[in-house]
Amino acid sequence: MSALPPDDPRLDQAAATDESLISAHDKAAAGKPDKHAHYHLLPLALLFVFSGLIFYAGTYLNRYSGHFHGDIFDERQLPGDGAPAVVATIDPVALGKRQYNLACVTCHMPNGQGLPNVYPPLADSEWVNGDEERLIRVVLHGLKGPITVRGNTYSVAAMPAFGQVAGGGYNWSDDKIAAVLTYIRQEWGNQAGPIETTKVTELRLKTGDRKEWTESELQALLP
Repeated sequence: MSALPPDDPRLDQAAATDESLISAHDKAAAGKPDKHAHYHLLPLALLFVFSGLIFYAGTYLNRYSGHFHGDIFDERQLPGDGAPAVVATIDPVALGKRQYNLACVTCHMPNGQGLPNVYPPLADSEWVNGDEERLIRVVLHGLKGPITVRGNTYSVAAMPAFGQVAGGGYNWSDDKIAAVLTYIRQEWGNQAGPIETTKVTELRLKTGDRKEWTESELQALLP
């Protein structure tokens, strides 16, 4: 029987050594062996960024948590001491002057004298200084037709409605109407009392929606 060739697979191969196995693995991985346990850290820049974010989050939570009270809802406010908040008040005369300059000054003039035979004066006017309910109704619903002021008749064009009523072109709130009436009752030498917002609201709800008033209708309402 003839001898088997040396590369015949039926022949037992010599046992592989550790060095040959490591070399084969390194070649298969196409990389260099890590002999010194080297590994890469995250870039230091990212480490600082994440540290800064964690610090900011902790500071923000501590500042705006309101000590985790259930009644804290506004994150812009620091924890309070329980004292009531101070509510800013608006000077009605200052508000009234602004409203007057926005809409009334064109007809009644800066000095409150109006225009002769056209727009009645507000200064020293019995309508301005007189019954407050009559005056409120004029501004709420408007006025049409001639009107007599200080013995002179003014063929006034229809005064528009300023209140929050049907057909009102200005839709002023009750507090704005009260403010502008308070202003004209204390300006240009007038010395009448202020008009309260509650009074304007009361008359608006009581009267409801209607067309402009006439002088005769308003005079009939006087006691």
